[in-house]
Amino acid sequence: MGLAPASPAQAATSSFDLIGPRLHVTVTHDGTQLPLQRVPNLAEGDQVSIKLDLLPTQTEHYRLVAAFLRGTVERPDNKWFHEALSWKPKNAELSLTVPKGAQQMALFIVPERGGSASAISSAVRKQPGAFVRAVQELNQASLDRARLDTFLHTMLRTERAAPQTVATVSPVLARSLAIRLKSECLEQPAELQAACLTVDRETLLLADTHSSALADTLAGTPTDLAFQLSSTPQAGYGSYSSYIGVVRDLFRLVGAFQSTQLQFIPALAQMNDGAVTVLLNTPVSFAKPVSVIVLALPAIEAPKPPPLRRADPAALCAAPGFVLPVEGAPLIYATDYAHDMKLRLKRTDGTPVEIPLRADASAGGFVADGAVPAGSFGAVTSGQVHGNWGFAAFDGPSFTLSNPGETAWKPADGTALVVGRTNQLDLTGGGAGCVTQVEMRRGDGAAQAVEWKQSGANGIVATLPLEKIEAGPVSILIHSTGAADPTVMTLRAFQETGSLDELTVYAGDSEALLTGTRLDQVLGATLGKLALQPGTLTRVGKQDRLALRLADPAAASTLVAGKTATADVIFASGRHKSVSVTIAPPRPAATLVRVTAQPAARDGGRGIALASPDVFAQDSRIAFAFHLDGAAMLSGRETIEIATVDGRASTTVSAGKGYDLQDAKTGIVTFVPVEALGPAAFGAVRFRTVRDGTASAWVSLGTVVRLPEIRSVACTGKACRIIGDRLFLIAKTGASAGFEPGQAVPDGFVGTEIPAAAGADGRIFLQLRDAPQAMATVGVR
Repeated sequence: MGLAPASPAQAATSSFDLIGPRLHVTVTHDGTQLPLQRVPNLAEGDQVSIKLDLLPTQTEHYRLVAAFLRGTVERPDNKWFHEALSWKPKNAELSLTVPKGAQQMALFIVPERGGSASAISSAVRKQPGAFVRAVQELNQASLDRARLDTFLHTMLRTERAAPQTVATVSPVLARSLAIRLKSECLEQPAELQAACLTVDRETLLLADTHSSALADTLAGTPTDLAFQLSSTPQAGYGSYSSYIGVVRDLFRLVGAFQSTQLQFIPALAQMNDGAVTVLLNTPVSFAKPVSVIVLALPAIEAPKPPPLRRADPAALCAAPGFVLPVEGAPLIYATDYAHDMKLRLKRTDGTPVEIPLRADASAGGFVADGAVPAGSFGAVTSGQVHGNWGFAAFDGPSFTLSNPGETAWKPADGTALVVGRTNQLDLTGGGAGCVTQVEMRRGDGAAQAVEWKQSGANGIVATLPLEKIEAGPVSILIHSTGAADPTVMTLRAFQETGSLDELTVYAGDSEALLTGTRLDQVLGATLGKLALQPGTLTRVGKQDRLALRLADPAAASTLVAGKTATADVIFASGRHKSVSVTIAPPRPAATLVRVTAQPAARDGGRGIALASPDVFAQDSRIAFAFHLDGAAMLSGRETIEIATVDGRASTTVSAGKGYDLQDAKTGIVTFVPVEALGPAAFGAVRFRTVRDGTASAWVSLGTVVRLPEIRSVACTGKACRIIGDRLFLIAKTGASAGFEPGQAVPDGFVGTEIPAAAGADGRIFLQLRDAPQAMATVGVR
């Protein structure tokens, strides 16, 4: 039988506002008895007790016929029809056992002279499938009516008690009961919102998400939806009810069974206070055809616990009357099918605790009757919803609860606030679910609220706007339920410091390399139990490179390849930053075999002699030989990096361009410092090999010095004058290696002539600014 859209006249009669007879129905399952309002489904073998309860003012006598139905293609047995007579005390009540094979149960209420059980049995057995469909529709329509009534009653109660809260309560209520609201009503003044939302129940759509088929059924606009649903099996059984103002036309559906003697009229079951009130949408007729009231009881099927799920994954505060937000089953709010609901918890010692719960659609979940009782639960505990769905026990979702009053907040390890930008502050240790507000205060100024969110069960993350404040102390205020005063913690906001890119450590090496920015602020570092001290800082492009030396070089033997560790880098501001390190395999080592310097040819002037073999003139041609240690071999593919120790200048020499091989163990390198390192380069220099991105340890090569240009030396006895250019490169002159007597050259000297004293051997000793420890001489002739 197909459904057709209701005509306006029929829709007007769908309110079911006529009160019919009352019934008392109880169900006994495995020795437990419940009123029908707590029974979502019947089962084979259940004992069903039914009594028609007429009001004292009612004088009409009614027959009550109870029938069990099979499926849509099988007729029910004649023995499945049972009759009670309301006017005969001994026959006024039915006590029935649900037979094997039954799938539906229906009640028929008919005036005394309207018809017998046999007449109803004959009508039902002629069209069993149509009756099964009608009972399914009636049962679902009764559940829809319960949801609608819950919405309307709650809205009216809210309007009377606090009309200003209608705009906030109605969306929660609609979400709980899966009702689509008229959004335009919430745009009206507060005193008109409730009336707008409840004036026309025919415009409210109900969507029951108790069935997963809902997503496949709901599509299109409400108007299109009505016609789509009319031809789908979900329209009348479980996933969606179109009873309220869409396509459900129960009168036409049930009225199709009428004959000249009987007219079947639909009724809805309104269950409360342990009784079933029959609601009609058309008056009862006592003339032929006599009205037969059709009422559906729950389906005979396996229990289907509600698919409850948490509406909010965040931790909750276990303050008195806390709410567990749930969604997915609007019938927990509209019926008493879910009963004896509790939240099960465990103390830290394992002892169980149960807190009674009640479903509240306007709160959006289960409301706890009280708070978590006193006992050892810790800052955070978890609990699970448990209860009964009819006769069947079921477990609902689990929740994480924060105990109110827990305020042991602390920042995460390594937290450092930096001014000039927004900071994310991680705080742990308290009851995240009980936090109500987070504020920030600078000095004695007013506190300002900041954005925050939960992070796990016992943590929060606050967003601190530090773009426009100066470095210094910042107070964080955390307000929590159950705490009279906020928790206050003071943290220091620092200026921006350097960033860390990588720390490279080689097994057995006493020196590590730290790369990043602003590494001039690094005071030191620790690698496990090893202390590292800052060494030479160089800069390559926009990256700083800081050598870190082991305070105890002998501890290098403890650095094992493949081992991972975390280095703690300490900055001058007091901040700490961590960087992960994996100890690299030992890098190749090189040994300097021999080094020579060939002075540059000079036209005119006086030559300057350098006494130390490892001190070279900047313009001399330097050649050196080196060996690789151990079993390492040279291939010619490596490059040789030469650099000043202070990192101000460096160069790379490759094969064919100053680098050659004597054999697989010996390399030869030739370069001119002034050309390779630049005219401003001087001081100690070193070299290392680089192959496939791996560099050997640095090896000292010598010292490069810049030499003054001495054009002549004029002497009268032992008193001389040195004439030339760049004489500022001389720090002191003397007649002996001990510079006795000696003559200092003023700092910043820019003249072309300086006094000097000649020694007995005809030489003047020069102390060069680039290498004060080295000895240089110039002859007077």
